[in-house]
Amino acid sequence: MNRTSLIMLAASGALASLPAAADADLKALRAEIAQMRQAYEQRINALEKRLAQTEGQAQAAQTTADRAARAPVTASAFNPEISLILQGQYAHRKDIAERHISGFVAGGHAHGGGGRGFSLDHTELVFAASIDPYSRGFVNLAAAPEGGLEVEEAWFQTTGLGRGFNIKGGRFLSGIGYINEKHPHAWDFADQNLMYTALFGEHLIQDGVQVKWLAPTETFLEFGLEAARGQNFPGSKEGGNKNGAGTWATFARIGGDVGASNSWRAGLNYLTARPKDREAHREDTGGVEADTKFTGKSNAWIADFVWKWAPLGNVKEQNFTFSGEVFRRNENGNLACADVPGGAASLCTGGLSDAYRSKQSGFYAQGVYQFMPRWRAGYRYDRLDSGSVSFGANPLAHEDYRPTKHTLMTDYSPSEFSRFRLQFARDKSMLGITDNQMTLQYIHSLGAHGAHRF
Repeated sequence: MNRTSLIMLAASGALASLPAAADADLKALRAEIAQMRQAYEQRINALEKRLAQTEGQAQAAQTTADRAARAPVTASAFNPEISLILQGQYAHRKDIAERHISGFVAGGHAHGGGGRGFSLDHTELVFAASIDPYSRGFVNLAAAPEGGLEVEEAWFQTTGLGRGFNIKGGRFLSGIGYINEKHPHAWDFADQNLMYTALFGEHLIQDGVQVKWLAPTETFLEFGLEAARGQNFPGSKEGGNKNGAGTWATFARIGGDVGASNSWRAGLNYLTARPKDREAHREDTGGVEADTKFTGKSNAWIADFVWKWAPLGNVKEQNFTFSGEVFRRNENGNLACADVPGGAASLCTGGLSDAYRSKQSGFYAQGVYQFMPRWRAGYRYDRLDSGSVSFGANPLAHEDYRPTKHTLMTDYSPSEFSRFRLQFARDKSMLGITDNQMTLQYIHSLGAHGAHRF
């Protein structure tokens, strides 16, 4: 067989084997496609089962949520923010049986600040929580140093009225002035200034309703109105025993920023009360104590101003706050005086009642500088004017006096939850007495605690 015949024979064999190889490859490809289809079907079935299971769980969860929404709230569902303020002090001062401000009627009550040595100061237990999307609630229980627990605040406040309005109702610290709404642990000094002590005893607490409106302007503008029972000084328990309001208060505030480092706020405030048989102890012109009861009208005007500085708004490193308030109070009505039961005979023996009028004023100014992180120093100056008092033939003594007080403090805050303070004061609020005072104070905050006011 020649070479050409061999080549043709080999080519014929190769051509004969092609259909067989192609058929084998096709079968293999079909088998692979079938396996892939089976695998995808298995995955799709698994996904459909998981989707059905998820939809069932979601439906069950929705059913449970609907049932929970319709069910009454139980104690286990009550989850408020809780905080406890621990406050105490050591005070070195003169032993004075009955501390007072000369020329001013003692008003209200104050927590601490009057004793010597070691004492428990203003301690608070606070509960706060959202009630629903439209309101929140707040309760502050205060423990007095001498014992006992009182409801200092218990109020609700709307959060969903819109248009800048909100309403607060219950027992609350009045919004008048700058310091009044601040609790003692938020004060910059260990004690209250003389102005607030003379006006309210410590601060004005209202049982009533408050309406505020924040204007939709770039400049901060806020207006407020309060109607309250009026059972607290400068009102009275008897004056608060009536239908309607025994105390009205109103305030207006304006403020804003100056650059990136400064901010300010100024306010005008007015308070009017209708005390009835408001009791007080006073001395007659002979130095004998007498009981008095005042019925009439008490009006007070307060102007406040605050300026704050922090470099580029960073209050953590350095900041300075200047604040001050000035007041004028007029009282007109009828005053009755009588002897103190079991006491010596006074010029009020047999009882005396006549027209009464008084005009008094005063102010405080203070500056607090945080010169480095955690450390602050501050100075406060208080000055009052006992003004003029007119009562019939004036059988009661009126001390024409201008009480003053200088206070220096420095404090250290290891964290935002604790503070230690050292304070020195030269107190000349009592006629003829200069009381050099030293106070060491601690303040600790446990649990949730909201930010303090401006």
